[in-house]
Amino acid sequence: MAEAVVELLERAARREAPLEELRALRLAVQAVPPAALRARLSDEHLAALFTLLSSSEREQLSACVAVLERLLQALDPLYVIQNLREELRKGLFHPDDSVKILSISQVGRIVENSDAVREILNSPELLRQIINCIGGEKIAVAKEAIKSLSRIAQTQDGLEALFVSSLLSDLKNVMGTNDVVRYRVYELIVEISSVSADSLNYCANSGLISDLIGELTGDDVLVRATCIEMVTSLAHSPHGRQYLAQQGIIDKISNIIIGAESDPFSGFYLPGFIKFFGNLAVVDSPQQICERYPVFMEKVFEMAESHDPTMNGVAVDTLGILGSSVEGKQVLQKARGRFQNLLNKIGHQAKNAPTELRLRCLDAVSSLLYLPPEQQTEDLLRMTESWFSSLSSQPLELFRSISTQPFPDLHCGALRVFTAIANQAWAQKLMLNSPGFVEYIVDRSVEPDKASKDAKYELVKALVNSKTIAEIFGNQYYLRLRAYLNEGPYYVKAVSTTAVEGAE
Repeated sequence: MAEAVVELLERAARREAPLEELRALRLAVQAVPPAALRARLSDEHLAALFTLLSSSEREQLSACVAVLERLLQALDPLYVIQNLREELRKGLFHPDDSVKILSISQVGRIVENSDAVREILNSPELLRQIINCIGGEKIAVAKEAIKSLSRIAQTQDGLEALFVSSLLSDLKNVMGTNDVVRYRVYELIVEISSVSADSLNYCANSGLISDLIGELTGDDVLVRATCIEMVTSLAHSPHGRQYLAQQGIIDKISNIIIGAESDPFSGFYLPGFIKFFGNLAVVDSPQQICERYPVFMEKVFEMAESHDPTMNGVAVDTLGILGSSVEGKQVLQKARGRFQNLLNKIGHQAKNAPTELRLRCLDAVSSLLYLPPEQQTEDLLRMTESWFSSLSSQPLELFRSISTQPFPDLHCGALRVFTAIANQAWAQKLMLNSPGFVEYIVDRSVEPDKASKDAKYELVKALVNSKTIAEIFGNQYYLRLRAYLNEGPYYVKAVSTTAVEGAE
């Protein structure tokens, strides 16, 4: 096979390869191991293929890109940058996006090689054009450029090259292309900032994070909605949260939520601001966040109690995120009657709302009710039991009715609710005392697809692994559950048939 590839490459080098042979070469290079390709490739072969990229024939161009992609992956990154620097540079100016992406992705591969990265950092014209590619019309090209520049910034030298040189001016200039491109650059800055405190310092000193925060706290409601997503990403890292707190940005976001009461356009940005605090509470301390920013919890409850489905969905998601930890559960429990009423509404919506909101309610209920075995104190078990009772007058039957509906997503969502409470003794007693419920659990015929079978299996596993299940369910049911678990999620009982001579 390697010989066939070489022969086809030789023909390409002599420009004798018609389209059919390029197609054949495209298939052939996929079948040859990288080591074999490296041993047979020459500079002439690669130069010829790069020359063929000047073709205006779409299919030929596509075949050449596919072949080059495979061949370049087989080569050492240092060899690529030392011998094909000019070809990569030309590729960045190519009118076809697939050629641009080929060149940018190779640069991304080169900068991950400790021996080759210096060559890239000494090629400012190459980096400048990659920055310009962020401003391209096609999102695929821009994303590849962002990915490569983000990789470049993984090292101290890379940070210096991007932020302490004329390239910073190029980055700021390309932001002026339009709003979309400006946000792409912010996306890059946030991605780089998330790596380390050192990376964040370089980005902060460039002034670009201040620009982002300025837009977040500005008067344009649509810009706010876009910027808060990026600031939320920045808050995922400890050093990012520390920076936002030190700069007073979290306080500013809290104040904007307070001012949203009198803003008729707050619906555009409020969901994003609430998600910001929800994420902050998960990675930080739910109690501290809710105590320091009481407007956050108040607004979540208001949104959940409103009649706006969009606000309901965001509030339900946030409650689920908050209640995923024991500390968050305890914060919600402090609201007592108000939260119990809210649970009743969530139970009603899980049954009657549009499908998307029903699914979000089911996921939130699963998060709120789950308790890891090591955290199951008497108080917490009483709390989850009381929350479950608040969802409906007959909550077990409510979720069972949802689980029998012919919609896979809803079916699996209801099964996940049962799985969340399966290791809690009070829930096991409810299941046992509900007529036909245990039979439903071990009945494989009601699970029509793989996702449903997997969800049912997780429920059985949660029950079997519980320390209280054998005592509560009794030996007979316990052994049936054990058998189900041992047989696996996709077990099908063999049916034996007997052939009768002469039967038709």
